[in-house]
Amino acid sequence: MKNAGELSRRQILAAAGFIGLAALTGCGSGGDGGDGKDLTKKQDGAMKEYRAGQQFKASKALSFSMLHNDNPVYPLKTGWLFWKEVTKRTGVTIKPIDVPLADYEKKRSVLIGAGDAPFLIPKTYHPSEVAFVSSGAILPVSEYVHLMPNFRDKVRRWKLDPELDSIRQSDGKYYLLPGLHEKPRSGYSLSFRTDVLDKHGLTLPTTWDEVTDVLRALKQEYPGKYPWTDRWSTNTPFPCGALFQYLGQAYGVRAGWAYDNLSFDTQAEKFVFTATQDAYRQMVEYLRGLVAEKLLDPESFTQQDDQAVQKLLAEKSYVISANPQELVQNYRYNLSKQVKGATIEMVPVPLGPAGPVLLSGIRLENGVMISSKALKSSDFVAMMQFVDWLWYSDEGQKFCKWGVEGVTYTESGGKYTLRPGISLMGSDPDAPKDLQKDYGFFNGVFTYGGSWELVSSNFSPDEKKFQDVMSQRKELPVDPAHPLQSSEQERATLWDTPLKDAAIQNTLQFVLGKRPMSEWDQHVAELKAKNMQQLVDLHNKAYERFKKENG
Repeated sequence: MKNAGELSRRQILAAAGFIGLAALTGCGSGGDGGDGKDLTKKQDGAMKEYRAGQQFKASKALSFSMLHNDNPVYPLKTGWLFWKEVTKRTGVTIKPIDVPLADYEKKRSVLIGAGDAPFLIPKTYHPSEVAFVSSGAILPVSEYVHLMPNFRDKVRRWKLDPELDSIRQSDGKYYLLPGLHEKPRSGYSLSFRTDVLDKHGLTLPTTWDEVTDVLRALKQEYPGKYPWTDRWSTNTPFPCGALFQYLGQAYGVRAGWAYDNLSFDTQAEKFVFTATQDAYRQMVEYLRGLVAEKLLDPESFTQQDDQAVQKLLAEKSYVISANPQELVQNYRYNLSKQVKGATIEMVPVPLGPAGPVLLSGIRLENGVMISSKALKSSDFVAMMQFVDWLWYSDEGQKFCKWGVEGVTYTESGGKYTLRPGISLMGSDPDAPKDLQKDYGFFNGVFTYGGSWELVSSNFSPDEKKFQDVMSQRKELPVDPAHPLQSSEQERATLWDTPLKDAAIQNTLQFVLGKRPMSEWDQHVAELKAKNMQQLVDLHNKAYERFKKENG
């Protein structure tokens, strides 16, 4: 591992680009400072002295095409105030190509493959961009971030270089402009019927051992019931994806929605197969014990979400996975109508063997790909400045989230309040207008990332309490970059899915007691028969190569 005081050539060049050596001409000689392409003829509409914190305003009217992921909860309207206000503030008209959410990834691939993609392609989750790198259809955006002062300022201040390094490809460049978070944001944990706990003299657990104790106590009081039934098992390759994700975090491993076949072992300084780690096995054994004691409903791993919630509402169970929105708008709201005096709270993720940690990599979010065709445009520089302002400036992010001050919201002392008659995600069910549906703000295409002050500005009291605890936990190290070359990527793709399917299937078999833990070594042997070691070796080779070439 590199000492903290050692800087790679790429880091030095990136730093040089940051302090101004790479001007609008793109005269840098590598790294993040420019790739030597002359941008002097691509500055139509650009601001000559555009800086971080400054309002971007094109020097002439411009328009840029953009793929728009149409969410059925707030379908696109051409009359949204969002579109009009963007043009008013920046001089840029966004021309959205609307694609239904369910077809977004497929349609995006078709458009890019046919050479018909719009210039801006947001709502892209890493590593989806990798599929388009070898064809040259999307831009190596790391070569042009010298045009984006707000993006670079946040990367520098929030120390996000390791995260960006993790999405670089084998050429040392990255092809996605991700959403940037100042602090990690956690989403899911356990929720408990606190009125039931109070009735039996029980307190909310803070560790997984205490979770077991609470569940056993509830089982003793209600022997005919499963104290805990869970959800988020359908439409996902990993049943109980939320549960496995936050439980895995307590063991320091990636599981559930966070599962990846490869994990970096910081002690051994190499990649290992996730589902064969000791900590992963310990996590499996913990859940297996809960199922065996009938503390966790085995139907959790197959049932629809509605079935799990109905069991909670019918008082057949008292514990369920939650996120802050579901807690308030679903569990608490419906319990209040069905069960007199019912109260329910969500706890910070209980602590496990790994201590107070957070999974790594959650400070990057989905982001924007840029079509390579955009580089041929005479207004390319202005487009990059516009992207920088709208998605990465404090003012642009605040605008995308809350709208226009005095029209959709008011702000006082850092507190944002929606104007009377406007609702956001059910905050005022009787309001005639909705911030997303009627105005186009808080749209997932534009609203993600940002300072903790902005990200937390719409937190409910429950989420604020939850995040205040979670944000104090230490983020685990980000896995180092290990990009595969195109020929390696083809092999890895062939091996990856069968291995993932087998790992998930075996995990569930062990948890549900359908396989004895004495067959763990056999489980490892089955994965080896599916090219597990070849996949691990491939990624370790890529890691060593990238470290040598860029370290």
